[in-house]
Amino acid sequence: MLEISLLREQKERVLKGLKKKHQPESAFLLVDEVIRMDDERKQTQTRLDGLLFQINTLSGQIGDLFKTGKASEANDLKNQVNNIKEEAKELEITLKQLKDNIEEQIIALPNIPNESVPEGRLPSDNTVHFLDESDMPSLDVDAIPHWEIAEKYNIISFKSGVTLTGAGYPLYINKGARLQRALINFFLEEAIAAGYTEYQPPIIVNKETMRATGQLPDKEGQMYHCEKDDLYLIPTAEVPLTNIYRDAILSKNDFPLMLTGYTPCFRREAGSYGSDVKGLNRLHQFDKIEIVQIQHPDDSYNTLMEMVQHVENLVKKLKLPYRILRLCGGDMSFASALTFDFETYSAAQGKWLEVSSVSNFETFQSNRMKLRFRDEDGKTRLAHTLNGSALALPRIVATILENYQTKDGVLVPEVLQKYTGFNIIN
Repeated sequence: MLEISLLREQKERVLKGLKKKHQPESAFLLVDEVIRMDDERKQTQTRLDGLLFQINTLSGQIGDLFKTGKASEANDLKNQVNNIKEEAKELEITLKQLKDNIEEQIIALPNIPNESVPEGRLPSDNTVHFLDESDMPSLDVDAIPHWEIAEKYNIISFKSGVTLTGAGYPLYINKGARLQRALINFFLEEAIAAGYTEYQPPIIVNKETMRATGQLPDKEGQMYHCEKDDLYLIPTAEVPLTNIYRDAILSKNDFPLMLTGYTPCFRREAGSYGSDVKGLNRLHQFDKIEIVQIQHPDDSYNTLMEMVQHVENLVKKLKLPYRILRLCGGDMSFASALTFDFETYSAAQGKWLEVSSVSNFETFQSNRMKLRFRDEDGKTRLAHTLNGSALALPRIVATILENYQTKDGVLVPEVLQKYTGFNIIN
């Protein structure tokens, strides 16, 4: 959620950012409406403060009048105070309504993109930040896509997943399940070695938790909602991990807070169709390791690049060809200020597959969840939040199966063999 001070003091920057994110005209009008409502809130607060001061002043006078035997005058003042209190109560109700209305309006505005975010509306407008094709495989002409490999070696059953649940819920079998577990262990141990503390959070959260990290109201149609209990299945571990520090006031010495966790993730993926949903390319349930950092605003962009490097090291160790994209304004998430996407090259499909997003949200999430720190001058400021996939498993598995396939079977990346206990899937 944007800070009102940003709308007031840097209005042109906000409008420029909304334009870069290709927001509708209603978003631009909303900026002026929020400022107008906040003016009304300030005026109401000033009137209320004046009445409360008046009550305190008159209450002191009433005590003095009673002490000097002027009961009649004291009672007249008491009646006056009671009338003022009634007026103050009405103003308090009005003030709360104004604050609630302002939040409901401002929460509809997306985060403002960093100046380095490129212009553009579509994924094709994203810029290549880095490209590494050194591990590009040379496959035989009869190489097959991962869904055929999965069937050939009986390691993933898409058919059984449909029987059990529906499309987008694969069943992992034998070496397929062990490969999944190996990747989870590898990614977690790499995160722990980098200084992250491991958590195992709930995978069902309440509405306040979803709202705090920006999933609601922006992505409500993509979430699985347990209506009877009004709870949500998480789309990523980012949601519960970041919310651990909701309503917290940290000290400067607490930074950086580094959290990691493995969870299943659930996304409805409404509107997805075609070849992009084939096999493991797009699922409703998948496993992912998330890294989250809570950082001082002065250091968050250095931290972002460190997190990018961490994810880069993972794909390097798996010896997968990859590229890093800097997302354009129109392709960024609602809450992000700057995002780098990682893609690995699927040789059998002949296309790039997204496997990670690493983002800086600046104060957008922390403002929603009131995540603050106390600065050296004793004042509280909003912290910056960052997160990244390190990594999401399905497309990593797809890329490994396709890129490591040979006539004898699928070789297992060397860094995973101590976790799998085997070096080939055949």
